[in-house]
Amino acid sequence: MMLGETSGFLIKGYDPSMSDEWNRFVASARNATFLFDRGYMEYHSDRFRDASMVAFRDGKIVGLLPANRVGTALHSHQGLTYGGWILPQRHFDASDFLCLWNVWLDHCREEGYDEVFYKPLPCIYHLMPSQADEYALFRSDAERIEVNVSSTVDVRCNRGFNTLMRRQLRKARQTGLSVVETDDVDGFSAMLCGCLRERHGAVPVHSASELRLLRSRFPDRIRIFAVESDGSMQAGVCVYDTGIVAHAQYIASTPEGRRLHLVPLVFGHLIGEVFADRRWFDFGISNEDHGRVLNDGLLRQKTALGGDPTVYTRYRIKL
Repeated sequence: MMLGETSGFLIKGYDPSMSDEWNRFVASARNATFLFDRGYMEYHSDRFRDASMVAFRDGKIVGLLPANRVGTALHSHQGLTYGGWILPQRHFDASDFLCLWNVWLDHCREEGYDEVFYKPLPCIYHLMPSQADEYALFRSDAERIEVNVSSTVDVRCNRGFNTLMRRQLRKARQTGLSVVETDDVDGFSAMLCGCLRERHGAVPVHSASELRLLRSRFPDRIRIFAVESDGSMQAGVCVYDTGIVAHAQYIASTPEGRRLHLVPLVFGHLIGEVFADRRWFDFGISNEDHGRVLNDGLLRQKTALGGDPTVYTRYRIKL
């Protein structure tokens, strides 16, 4: 008897021949973003050993899991910020998912895994409530091993910038400079690299060539907004737009941009105008060392822009 026959569920490893079916399911799911599209996932396929899985019930796809393998460990895909089981909008409840979950864990054991690292999709990205996996994690005695604090604006109930940030915004507007959408990926990437190197001793996750590639595949989802002065870019934000969440993937500025308070100018424009019809605007996490270190200064800057805490979590399940 094949694993899962008694429940109607069957787990199979993803195969590239399934890419069109995979992408169609992602586009119609209750809890997915464009990061789960194979066109996004596979831009760095040379870095990860893909171990994504597809769940079937009675021959029909009912779930997808973006994942990669490292030795005997299965990871919610390490090349993605978040992950977890992607599920259909209808005819699939928490009881169904718990059954799928148990079949999946048995499948993992048969595949030689001895532990699973799982990253649920943060609830702000859900098209509709979809936290059955959080319940399944509890039932599996999963250990929560990482919690990162992000800062998120509820756009429908936006409390706005604090007093200091409003003052900086007024000063920025007095410069007469404006925020524009740009296709200058190289200019933005150069500014970003300089900013991260100077302020954090870090480099961006995506190179300029990778960002160009991803923008070419998702031009309506990956967008860059910037302010220029004296012929050069002084501040900018790269936004990942899921349709529900506008996420600030990268924030960058030059010393001149910071002197002129141009970052508040960019965010005022994005939250108040460009993405005013989104449900959430997310500034991203303010953590290091898998959540154990909180960058207070960075967090307070995002709070000053109107953000409130949401979390990105990761769990470990011992099989």
